[in-house]
Amino acid sequence: MLDKQLVYDVLTAALSTGGDLAEIFMENTVRDSITMTNGLIEKANWGMDYGLGLRIITGTNAVYAYTNNTSRASLLKLATDAAQAVKASLRGEINIKGVITLDRSERLRYADTMVIPPEKVAKKDIVERLRAASKAAYAYDALITQTSNAYSAVVQDVFIANSNGLWAEDRRVNTRVFIQSVASQGNEKQTGSESPGAKCGYEFVDSLDMEALGKKSATVAVTMLKADYAPSGKMPVIIDNAFGGVIFHEACAHSLEATGVAKGASVFCGKMGEKIAADCVNAVDDGTLSGEWGSLNIDDEGGKPRRTTLIENGVLKSYLVDYLNGLKMNMPSTGSGRRQNYRFAPTSRMTNTYILSGPDKVEEIIADTPDALYAKQMGGGSVDPASGEFNFAVLEGYMIRGGKIAEPVRGATLIGKGHEVLMNIDRVADNFAAAQGMCGSLSGAVPTNVGQPMIRVKEMIVGGRN
Repeated sequence: MLDKQLVYDVLTAALSTGGDLAEIFMENTVRDSITMTNGLIEKANWGMDYGLGLRIITGTNAVYAYTNNTSRASLLKLATDAAQAVKASLRGEINIKGVITLDRSERLRYADTMVIPPEKVAKKDIVERLRAASKAAYAYDALITQTSNAYSAVVQDVFIANSNGLWAEDRRVNTRVFIQSVASQGNEKQTGSESPGAKCGYEFVDSLDMEALGKKSATVAVTMLKADYAPSGKMPVIIDNAFGGVIFHEACAHSLEATGVAKGASVFCGKMGEKIAADCVNAVDDGTLSGEWGSLNIDDEGGKPRRTTLIENGVLKSYLVDYLNGLKMNMPSTGSGRRQNYRFAPTSRMTNTYILSGPDKVEEIIADTPDALYAKQMGGGSVDPASGEFNFAVLEGYMIRGGKIAEPVRGATLIGKGHEVLMNIDRVADNFAAAQGMCGSLSGAVPTNVGQPMIRVKEMIVGGRN
């Protein structure tokens, strides 16, 4: 994406006042989306994001600058200005880095495995598929009063080089659909939604049963519309698989990111090798899984992603570490440096973060639970990574009575602290599934997978109206 001589000159200028490492991140991203309401096209967007970010690291501090003007004069000025900011922060003798050697050692093209590039797809085909989901939702029940469906494809070409000799290129393709139904009766409204995605081309959409997705979203909306309100208080909670993993992601895994750990702003600081969860809990972050929503060929610092064991038999085994925070913690990077785009400096982020399958059967967990709340589908919430305190909405819930799934309930909220929930998990099923989301943090929003099998928490605080 850039001439080798220009890259060399920019990195050299960036280190001219004594920085330890200079890094270029350049991207050209194309976004294509269609949004539909009630079976009619509401908007169709196409856009491009192009620019370059330059980071200079000195010790455990960094200066970051960016531009979308990649002419030689502009980039050299950017590098010189950033270098002056580094100079102003230094005290004492300035050591100028020696010769920079650039190797084209990493030329990764994920697009080589893509079957149907998004730009080759006729918009008519996308519209017909979204409309099929809408029709199926309306056909399910007369209580469905609105559908909102969307398609999104993002193709990001990135180039990363640094003064340690890294030269890396990659193409990332993420495709996703959003299917939502609204059921209404009087002043009451409830929603159901499905939003599958993958790191691949339009072949992913071809593999989906859009009618089934539309019907499923409608089923949840109608069921919750007819449901009574959930009880409140402390009780056992069974959390289903797939997006149920959002609680581990938000309330626990964010606190394992070096972004907070390096500052001492995490409940898990200094807990490496200690027991932080029940024996039945095993969790990983794995950015190497083929075709998964959060996977990467290289992270946004040019590092290799890997399968990182976070928790093994309840014991904390690793944090998620990026390069800069690794310097602060005296730990190597786990290939976890990520950013939304060139406007953000990278920091430690999740990729595909899961609680692994356990030995139990779903039917056994339910049958062995006399009374509980069954959170079949989780929604959004909020969390404080420093304390682990969280609250999450339950989009689809049921009561467990006498070891059987009973009446549906709505309006439930799960409240607690992540580290306490980890300790209170006493059953883990073997029905692992993943779900897709966009995770926001200091370096913007990035695609991440959450996931888990069904788990049982022996006691949680449930907020409800009854």
